[in-house]
Amino acid sequence: LSSPSTDSGTERELRSTWVREGPSRSLVFESMSLNSTADLAAKDADARVLGNPTEGALLLWLEAHGGDYPAIRSTATVLGRLPFSTEHKFMASLLEIGPSRRVLHVKGAPEVLLSRCSRILTESGLEPFDKWRAPLDEKLHRFQDRGMRTLGFAFKERDVGPAAGELKDQARDLIWLGFVAIQDPVRPEVPAAIETCRRAGIAVKIVTGDNSHTAREIARQAGLWTDNEPPGAQLTGPDFAALPNERVTQAAENLKIMSRARPNDKLRLVKVLKAAGHVVAVTGDGTNDAPALNHADVGLAMGKSGSAAAKEASDIVLLDDSFTSIVNAVKWGRSLYDNIQRFIVFQLTINVAALGLMILGPFAGVKLPLTVTQMLWINLIMDTMGALALASEPPHDSVLDRPPRARDAFIISGAMARNILSMSLIFLAALLALLLFFKRDGVLSRHESTIAFTVLVLMQFWNLFNARAFGRSVSALRGVFKNRGLILIAAAIVIGQFLIVQFGGAVFRTEPLSWQEWLEIFAGTSLVLWAGEIWRCTKKIQNSKFKIQN
Repeated sequence: LSSPSTDSGTERELRSTWVREGPSRSLVFESMSLNSTADLAAKDADARVLGNPTEGALLLWLEAHGGDYPAIRSTATVLGRLPFSTEHKFMASLLEIGPSRRVLHVKGAPEVLLSRCSRILTESGLEPFDKWRAPLDEKLHRFQDRGMRTLGFAFKERDVGPAAGELKDQARDLIWLGFVAIQDPVRPEVPAAIETCRRAGIAVKIVTGDNSHTAREIARQAGLWTDNEPPGAQLTGPDFAALPNERVTQAAENLKIMSRARPNDKLRLVKVLKAAGHVVAVTGDGTNDAPALNHADVGLAMGKSGSAAAKEASDIVLLDDSFTSIVNAVKWGRSLYDNIQRFIVFQLTINVAALGLMILGPFAGVKLPLTVTQMLWINLIMDTMGALALASEPPHDSVLDRPPRARDAFIISGAMARNILSMSLIFLAALLALLLFFKRDGVLSRHESTIAFTVLVLMQFWNLFNARAFGRSVSALRGVFKNRGLILIAAAIVIGQFLIVQFGGAVFRTEPLSWQEWLEIFAGTSLVLWAGEIWRCTKKIQNSKFKIQN
């Protein structure tokens, strides 16, 4: 079922098949109206679906072709109803229409209903079903191969009882009425999002209740399926459930599509992948998805179309029901983790340098290289200003070009440890050399102590930009003015240091410096940034050569 205004080949075929006067037309309208729990509400002159979207699509199609479902419903009484389930894959409603007519309407997966039908209603009346089965299968597969979801309709007017619990057993020896093909196109942004997931090392798997043909075509449109997929890339839910435990892990990792899946199949897939050490995220919108959403590492429910049970069982609710939002969440999550690591690099570098200075200073003949108030200012730069500056760094798409980290990985990586130790040792060596230079006459004056204090702060000021670029082979100054928070905090560090040195002598044990000394300190400490830029440029060239060779 596509939009009534769409005049595609599919719509023309549906129109010629369904909209004919006669018994079949009235039965089709009757089945769509009565074997349904959905409704339509007018909103701004447009119909809005209340309830199941698929049933709502049927009601929209019915009204577009002259049907009046409220009037049809007013003539019938519901005696019993069997809700749709992924186990039996059909819905049945036992209805009393008028004073003496009792009918059982059934809709669901065509292959399930076809196996329960013994006759078919044609223009000539009721006929045996055998000779119609092959043409129907061919037509169904033609729609399914185009990625369309198919829904079959059947009914029964004899040997039906009022007990709702027995409707599953009564739904046999049915009369085939027809089927609809529903176009549920892949959103334009999905193929790009799937490709981004592939780059980021995220394996996407489709688990659906749809048949194999529809699921495979949807996967192909989304860029998840090619014609060269290995055996085992697609399984049905029953096939997956039948796999022995010794084979299920490998099958779960190789799987791309699971069609005709049931809730337990989806749950087993989640448990198997988690047991194999994978971090599993699951999306879902129905009540049947709740177990898998609850057991996944991250459950993502649909905010618009999701049921209350799915939202309750999930960790995150997608307000726009968009797969792209998941990719954006991954990008923001990885960027946030990177910002935390950058802050740790920034903080521990100055911590190690300051601690080393306080320990080794007395061996250089300086009992108190830094005062308590000076250390408090340095800690303020490290803990508050550094965190604010680096936390405000916006996310970069480059984080999606690397595989996920191990779930048990320590937050301080080997590269971080090497950076912290090397930079802090360089800082410490430079400061000790400066203290020894000043100590050559045997006494360290307040003026010289002020210079050493300022050198330490400004070295860390320049290292703030190095920390911003940690983990990326790009210039630390690239896009720096887009991060206003970092610029403001960097300016606050320089201005605060200037005010402390020039006017805070009584509190911070400092002495004002001349503008020539300020320029010399700025120029000398800026070598921290330029050395980092040379290192990152070298790494970028090495990475480019490695990619070319590969």
